[in-house]
Amino acid sequence: MFWFLLITMVVVVAAVTLAVVGGGDSEVLPDVAPEQLVDPLPVTRPVDRADVEALRLPVAARGYRMADVDDVLVRLGAELAERDARIAELEEALTGAGDGTGTGSGFGPASGPGHAPGSASGGEDDRP
Repeated sequence: MFWFLLITMVVVVAAVTLAVVGGGDSEVLPDVAPEQLVDPLPVTRPVDRADVEALRLPVAARGYRMADVDDVLVRLGAELAERDARIAELEEALTGAGDGTGTGSGFGPASGPGHAPGSASGGEDDRP
């Protein structure tokens, strides 16, 4: 049993030595090309929740690549700013229509035919 273990250990040490030293001109672990962020977010349409959930940033030696994270954060910040501006615009239009100061909006109680009782512009008396 002793001889079997000794021969096995010599064979393993020789195999590891040949693999490390006698590997030829190639490196033991060749350099791997760094991961690049490919098409992180859609350019042709606004970003939605599924896009953010599917986003996977490539990992570098000490975490995530700062440039890739910065690009994603800038894009998401721009999308949020655009949506906030649109929400503010719609809220302003809604409050303007509710105050009665919205001109030409088509909203309000007397905007369509038949809404003002007794008026000549939509009652039943106007039938030919």
